[in-house]
Amino acid sequence: MTLYLTEEDVGALLTTEDALEAVEGSFRRLAAGSVENRPRDRLRLEDGVLAVMAAADLELGYAGLKSYAAFGYDDARFVVLLFGAARADLVAVIEANRLGQLRTGAASGVAARYLARPGARTLGVIGCGWQAESQVLSIRAAVPTIEQVVAYCRTRERLEAFCERVGARPAESQRQAGEQDVVVTATTSKDPVLRGEWLRPGALVCAIGANEPSSRELDNVVLERASFVCCDSKETARRESGDLRDPVEQGVLDWLEVHEVQEVVAGETAGRATDDDVVVFKSNGIAAWDVAIGAVAVERARERGVGREL
Repeated sequence: MTLYLTEEDVGALLTTEDALEAVEGSFRRLAAGSVENRPRDRLRLEDGVLAVMAAADLELGYAGLKSYAAFGYDDARFVVLLFGAARADLVAVIEANRLGQLRTGAASGVAARYLARPGARTLGVIGCGWQAESQVLSIRAAVPTIEQVVAYCRTRERLEAFCERVGARPAESQRQAGEQDVVVTATTSKDPVLRGEWLRPGALVCAIGANEPSSRELDNVVLERASFVCCDSKETARRESGDLRDPVEQGVLDWLEVHEVQEVVAGETAGRATDDDVVVFKSNGIAAWDVAIGAVAVERARERGVGREL
């Protein structure tokens, strides 16, 4: 029987730690070659977009896709369809707004676990939307030395509400948030919100917004200062990451210098060479993470009798 899980089910079944474990495992299987991942395709709607992305994780035993319709940042609906990898079973239909928030935060958390400078104490966040919250929770869980979070967004009311929810201190400017040990950009901005001149030696930048070629969160100086640049998928980044495409086209960066973060997780690449290296992780989001965390949700649901059979 196919299992249907609602947003409420997902929220009750999964924790930040579950997401971190699922995404880290996904990175390891990607590095081992047991996952086939397909980048996001977008179809234009009248005032929005329909997106589809897919992955097959043979070691995990699941294949699936995530699809969503979006009509602006605050009007989107996500769903994950999960199939068995060995036979034609539709295992689950999962409402996936919360699932996507968890896995995106977890990806930055895993990146920070492997790429933040030893003893990193502060986290700066630019952007206070729904994705930013899971970024804070995941990075705190993955890097237990983080003691202080400094957040900035343009709307004072949203900033204060966000800081109250996650236990952050409001920054007076983008620069103040950008001067921390780990810096997350989680915005819908079309133009850079983080300048390389603000970064302290040893900073890790996790850029999770701007997944369209026409949008950027990072200026060129961020890439010029970076000793190591990685992403979740070079194939996806070549399609939709303005933060990497533009610097490559302008001669600031070369695709040969861009790694995939699973290389670091699997121990194939060192990533950070010194405590003072500036490191960049560009996250666009990949379906392999959705399959991995969706599988955990289904297994937990079966154990606890949660969800509805179709």
